[in-house]
Amino acid sequence: MLDSLTSRLAGVVKTLRGQSRLTDANIQDALREVRIALLEADVALPVVRDFIARIKDKAVGEEVIGSLTPGQALVGVVNRELAELMGSHNDALDLATVPPAVILMAGLQGAGKTTTAGKLAKLLQEQKKKVLLVSCDVYRPAAIEQLATLAGQIGVDVFASASTQKPEDIAAAALDYARKHYHDVLIVDTAGRLAIDDAMMQEIRRLHEILVPIETLFVVDAMQGQDAVNVAKVFADTLPLTGVILTKLDGDSRGGAALSVRQVTGRPIKFVGVSEKLSGLEPFYPERLAARILGMGDVLALVEEARRNVDLDEAEKLAKKVKSGKGFDLDDFRNQMRQMKKMGGLNALIDKLPAQLAQAAQGGAVDDRVIGRTVGIIDSMTPHERARPEIIKASRKRRIATGSGVTVQEVNRLLNQFEQMQKMMKMMGKGGLQKMMRSVKGGFPGMR
Repeated sequence: MLDSLTSRLAGVVKTLRGQSRLTDANIQDALREVRIALLEADVALPVVRDFIARIKDKAVGEEVIGSLTPGQALVGVVNRELAELMGSHNDALDLATVPPAVILMAGLQGAGKTTTAGKLAKLLQEQKKKVLLVSCDVYRPAAIEQLATLAGQIGVDVFASASTQKPEDIAAAALDYARKHYHDVLIVDTAGRLAIDDAMMQEIRRLHEILVPIETLFVVDAMQGQDAVNVAKVFADTLPLTGVILTKLDGDSRGGAALSVRQVTGRPIKFVGVSEKLSGLEPFYPERLAARILGMGDVLALVEEARRNVDLDEAEKLAKKVKSGKGFDLDDFRNQMRQMKKMGGLNALIDKLPAQLAQAAQGGAVDDRVIGRTVGIIDSMTPHERARPEIIKASRKRRIATGSGVTVQEVNRLLNQFEQMQKMMKMMGKGGLQKMMRSVKGGFPGMR
């Protein structure tokens, strides 16, 4: 997402070399590039105009101090204004009410409301909340079953409903059930349409009156671009929305919705969908997305991802093996692959790196499918083979390749990569980092 915008803004830095300060004259071309980049990203025209005007007001006359170049100084201004445009801070869910706190999900069909309801339930469950899910979508085939399946996957309660019932009756019964069974949060999935119509709006207004939700969240597909913002504005004019959830931010969206929706609707973006997995919903931090747009990465998100998904005991055991330079085997290698997969895979990690590091990593043609194949190959080995891979010769390689559905060449490639990693571990244990960097030629798993 936003690759074109990032690359254009990176070019802004190069246009201002050799200048001692930012002036009206020398930032004119730079601002033109920023304007084009934003319009190409499908940002609403009125938002672009206001944004450019604010940058110009704040940038002109700004001194270039220390080791900063004029381009870097301008990027600093753009970074601050981007964050401000998207809300300047994260607006958390407001659950301060007598339980159950009702969260009403609204939006068009296909935006990902049902999946997002499940993701939100998982997030709240991790915060020790007792959550109840209910579907009031009696029109879309299998919508009720889909929500029940998601609830089962994450282990939260679901209120049974049927397509023969009225949505208002389902909502009232679910609210009564949540009160009697002491649920902290009730998340209500509603029906959508392919386009806004009066029947949908009337129905969701009635549901809002029955439920009196503390949070009314509009779920919108970021890949719709400018259309997403227009639809969000109609919903905001109809319902007392409290926030927006942008889905599919990991897709091919140009980013206009993320940059426009706060300004156009006056409602904050509270969460963003960053993957199809049930763990793929994150609180929205404007300053972090601004940093990623400008190629600065999102290291904080990486740290949080590691805290959630990395097994600390396993990490400590691995650290001891690295320190000693001994004992690193294929079981450890497989565990590292699994940890990486839990964190969204190589591409998800690289997406959060600063631009220069990300480009260096992507130079290796990262393929997340390699992680699955690597784990499959190691799973086809015996415990003895995983502990002593040097015993794996021709006949064993053929058996492992057959068992994991790959070629013998891929088994050889894995063993070569593992041998390189063993050397790395030994050198790291001895403190020979520079020597290690010179000697490793095989690259990382998943890069070739």
